[in-house]
This record gives sequence, structure tokens and C-alpha cells, in this order.
Amino acid sequence: MNASGTFPRPGKRLSDADRAAMLRVDQAGEFGATRIYAGQLAVMGDRHPYGRIIAGMASQEERHRQAFDAMIARRGVRPTALAPFWNVAGFALGAVTAALGPKAAMACTAAIETEIDQHYAEQLEQLDGQDPELSTAIADFQAEEVEHRDAALAHGAEQAPAYPLLSGAIRLGCRAAIALSKRI
Repeated sequence: MNASGTFPRPGKRLSDADRAAMLRVDQAGEFGATRIYAGQLAVMGDRHPYGRIIAGMASQEERHRQAFDAMIARRGVRPTALAPFWNVAGFALGAVTAALGPKAAMACTAAIETEIDQHYAEQLEQLDGQDPELSTAIADFQAEEVEHRDAALAHGAEQAPAYPLLSGAIRLGCRAAIALSKRI
């Protein structure tokens, strides 16, 4: 990141600090996703038909988190100091949306994965091939995040109570979490 707290424009050489911030926020995001799904599964259980779908997504998110954990360790990148907060906030978001009903749980996934798809696309543009390991991980994980969003939409996310409000609030929270985890 540069002094303004944003990543450089595409085509510019990324510093080690820029790549570290990318990795930090991506690892935090995948950790948050595992906690959201844990909260949803705690309320819905894995026997509900949507619970089985969520459990499959949670497994992929756990694999993403583990890959970013390994990269952070190899590269000596400091993880976000907000992990304890994301642990509680993610679980709470998952539990609350599941308590609102299965379609609200799907709305949560659709909202978050829409933001993550955009976030990963921006990172890939900024990386512009400068870090093949990170670029490959992001591209692979982005494809699975899009699958999660599409599955959530196919399972009635937009039919959740107050969907526009719920989706908008979750997307705003996701953008805030991204911004905070880059720096803290």
C-alpha cells in the first residue's frame, strides 16, 4: 500500500509491503468466511439441505484459509491483529443470518462473495503477474467464490426477507473489513 492506504495502480511495480497487505487481507477474509459458515452451521446444522451446501462451501473456505496461512508463514507476513474480532463477528453474522432463515443465510453468502469477487479481481489486476504464487491462488479461489455466490443465488438468496437492505449492509461490512484488515 502507498501512503494513502490504497494499492498502486495496475502496471506499477508492487512493493513487498503491498503484497504483504494483500496476503494479510486475503487470509483475514478467508478466516472470516470460515467463521460465518461455522455460525450458520451452528444454527442450521448440517442435516438441513442448505446446511449441506454451506458445509461444502465451508470446506473450500477452510482450504483457502490454510493456503493463505501457509503463504503468510513462508513470507513472514504479519496477520491482521483483528483476527479475534473477525472470529466473533463472523460467527455472529453467520448465526444471525441463519436464524433469519435459510434464504437469509444464502443472501449473506451472495453478498459477501459479490464483494470478494470484485476484491480479488482488483488484486489480480494490481498484481499483473508480479507474484505468480499469489496470483494463482487468488485466481483459483476467486473462481470458487463465484461458484459460492451463484449457488447462493440459485438457492433463493434474493428471496430473503428485506434482501436489498440485508445484502447492502453485509456488502458494506465486507468492504469495511477489507479496508481495516489491510492496515491493522
